[in-house]
Amino acid sequence: MPTFTFEAVDSKGQQVKKEIDAPDKEEAMMKIKDLGYFPTKVKEKSGGGGGAAPDGAAKKKGGMYFGGVPLAQLAAFTTQLSTLQDAGLPIVRSIRILEGQLKPSLLKNTLSEVADDVEGGSTLSEAFGKHPKAFNRLYVNMIKAGEAGGVLDVILERLALFMEKDLKLKKKIKGALVYPCVVTVVAVLIVAGIMKFVIPAFKKMFEETGLELPAMTQLLLTMAGFVENFWWTLPLFPFLMWVGIKIANSTPKGALFVDKVKLHLPVFGIIIRLGTISRMCRTLGTLIASGVPILEALTITRDALGNAVIAAAIDDVHASIREGESIARPLQQSGNFDDMLVNMVDIGEETGELDKMLIKIADNYDNDVDVIVEALTSIIEPILIVGMGITVGFIVIALFMPLLELINKL
Repeated sequence: MPTFTFEAVDSKGQQVKKEIDAPDKEEAMMKIKDLGYFPTKVKEKSGGGGGAAPDGAAKKKGGMYFGGVPLAQLAAFTTQLSTLQDAGLPIVRSIRILEGQLKPSLLKNTLSEVADDVEGGSTLSEAFGKHPKAFNRLYVNMIKAGEAGGVLDVILERLALFMEKDLKLKKKIKGALVYPCVVTVVAVLIVAGIMKFVIPAFKKMFEETGLELPAMTQLLLTMAGFVENFWWTLPLFPFLMWVGIKIANSTPKGALFVDKVKLHLPVFGIIIRLGTISRMCRTLGTLIASGVPILEALTITRDALGNAVIAAAIDDVHASIREGESIARPLQQSGNFDDMLVNMVDIGEETGELDKMLIKIADNYDNDVDVIVEALTSIIEPILIVGMGITVGFIVIALFMPLLELINKL
């Protein structure tokens, strides 16, 4: 049976580090809680060192870190912080404990500064708000709502669940896109290699025999000549496409056009659309359930989506609510949401349970994404095989047509 090392706090707030035998991590967590501990870190023992950083190391700052805090790391931190708050530990002590367990990173440095600010008299939301690279507006506003309502532990649990589901959805969408992209790149490299090294030998033989080449063969030789002489331009095409998208996204009209194209891509457009709408519903539902005012919640949701088409629809909803109208009507008029979503939102408004309806919609769309991704992975391989077969067949036929003519002459 595997052995797990765990770090936890007891009912008095003291840190504990022990080992426990369990068949899996979930069972280990249950056993630790049965012992009266609140686990903050559970890891299967592998014979290596590790463990929590010493107290002196937790205070060290420094280092330059680019970008933001990874969503997976932030979700794990939020889950652990929720557990410690549920155990009744003071917020500063909870943050110090979690900071001490982190390896040098942006989040570790940020938590040290957050703990210092809270000790200096700032609220937790104010301290988080000073670090937008680690804690976005959605995070800060939900913490603020939790502080105002005295339900910080509940809000942290809700935040952790939200981020875990968001992370799971992103992984599914990326997983659906990675496989066909990798296979396509490998196929392009193989065909380019044939064009560069194999076809020139046939071209030389055709020139020596003086045969009149069919149009298909001439087209193939022309393509091979381009690859042979200008192969170095091939990586430029995806790079130039990437640069073009970046330039387009720098302007509002360009970003709107790019996002429209994304939503109308074959198959992948459906996945992107469902994923974006699911994120919109889950974000808005979580914010409303946490007590964030509806107009502020809509603004935060719009900024968190990263899709100009859906963001424009949210702007229409924002304007509609300010005029005292409903949410469902502008959603329906935008043409980007199906009738099921519009009807459920309408029912949610009438019954006063809009937050619950939005979460249910998000769950339904997540299930739809699961089905589409599973279907995609099952059909993408035969589609790619057929595509490669057509490409290879074109090359073989184009090369053998002159050879057959030469054999007939001989």
